[in-house]
Amino acid sequence: MAVPAAHAGPSVAALIVAHDQARRIAATVRAALAIPGVDLVLVVDDASTDNTQELARRAGAVVVRHSHIRGRSAAVETGASVIAMRDEPDRPPRAILILDPNLGHYAIGAAPLVPAVLEGVCDLAVALTDSQSLAPGVPSKIARTAVEKATGWSPRQPLGRIRCLTREALEIAMPLARGNGLEVAMTLDVLHAGLAITEVECEIRHKGPSIEDRTPVGRANRYREVLTVVSSRRIRSRMQSTRASVGNRLRPGDKAPEPAPETPEREEEQ
Repeated sequence: MAVPAAHAGPSVAALIVAHDQARRIAATVRAALAIPGVDLVLVVDDASTDNTQELARRAGAVVVRHSHIRGRSAAVETGASVIAMRDEPDRPPRAILILDPNLGHYAIGAAPLVPAVLEGVCDLAVALTDSQSLAPGVPSKIARTAVEKATGWSPRQPLGRIRCLTREALEIAMPLARGNGLEVAMTLDVLHAGLAITEVECEIRHKGPSIEDRTPVGRANRYREVLTVVSSRRIRSRMQSTRASVGNRLRPGDKAPEPAPETPEREEEQ
């Protein structure tokens, strides 16, 4: 009599959003496949004009493509949907490891994030790519202050893009904030839901800012998008607190207080 094979434990899907990354996407995919626990690499090609999708597929990735540029947040949502469709019904949902497309072979340095999530240490693990200092820049400071005021935790790299999270944590953060506000919004949403986040030091070579962040317009956009997300999450938190307060005062089934009996007026003496 054959003994049924034991179901494998939880696994991870690496999710890479790429636009015109033909130069490094193949190396990034191969490095991601080498990370222990990763059994699927999904590349969302956000309307590349080069052969990014072909090179990613040859390197071993599953590739889906947007016909027009939709942005990183929409691409992550697309990728999460595809990964969910590829999950096996008799296994836990895959955790998701979000990687930058231009990491090349340095993507292997994100490996410590995987056990932090799969072993239940946290629900969201963020890579610390520079352990010597806090992330610089005004947007990072705004994001760090917002997280600290809202939750009491002060992240060192609040806008860190390389992160691994459970499916539950990702669904809590959806719909994802657009633009540069994606990461801080995700962090705030996950923490407000009562889930755990940690930062994990990873051996990933520090990369300079993206081309768009090197320009004054790019830096201004980054500042604006982070500030917008922080403000919206603060307003949402206040509204939720107000609703909870009102709900506690007006619970269903509670009897309304009876009005005080009227005191008859005394007739004036003639």
